[in-house]
Amino acid sequence: MQGKPVESYPRLAPEVERGAVRRITMVGEEILRRRCREVTAFGTVELARLIDDMFATNQVAEGAGLAANQVDVDMQLFVWDITDEWGVRHVGHIANPVLEEVSADHRRLMEEPEGCLSVPGPYRVVPRLDRAVVRGHDKDGNPLVIEGRGYFARCLQHETDHLHGRLYLDRLAQRERKAALREMQDSRDKVFARRAAAAKRLGK
Repeated sequence: MQGKPVESYPRLAPEVERGAVRRITMVGEEILRRRCREVTAFGTVELARLIDDMFATNQVAEGAGLAANQVDVDMQLFVWDITDEWGVRHVGHIANPVLEEVSADHRRLMEEPEGCLSVPGPYRVVPRLDRAVVRGHDKDGNPLVIEGRGYFARCLQHETDHLHGRLYLDRLAQRERKAALREMQDSRDKVFARRAAAAKRLGK
């Protein structure tokens, strides 16, 4: 939780229980294409409520992580609830994240399928570093350092990209990007129906 080991954690994060489900923005919407504003007001009810809502939205969408601009909020903030390939669950949020630079002799790329809640349906192989360290702050303004490897590292990089106005589609060749968008058109109704059913099960 927030980068620190805990003995146990509920299957549904408390934020999910408290939060409301928001509409997820779609590729093509302008807010996904610009750098988000920094969080400056920490410790507020509004920020806590937004984080709760993002966790709830991520849960019903079966996501690994979710950035604020994916719920139409112009703010440098993302949440995650993800189990990595070693069976370790990671749960948390971070504001104003900055990815640490990785030296060339420590850079190792992994090529794995990647998707996005704002591009419902398609997955494509995207190269990402196998280790990521993100520095930022929690909702109360306390400093955070989050380190991830493997799938969790991919999530940290993917969500930080969102806050700079970038989608995983931007890392694909043009032909592959067009094919993914066509696949999205064919699959998004099924994805939306699955999300609606999940929200109903949670009483959201």
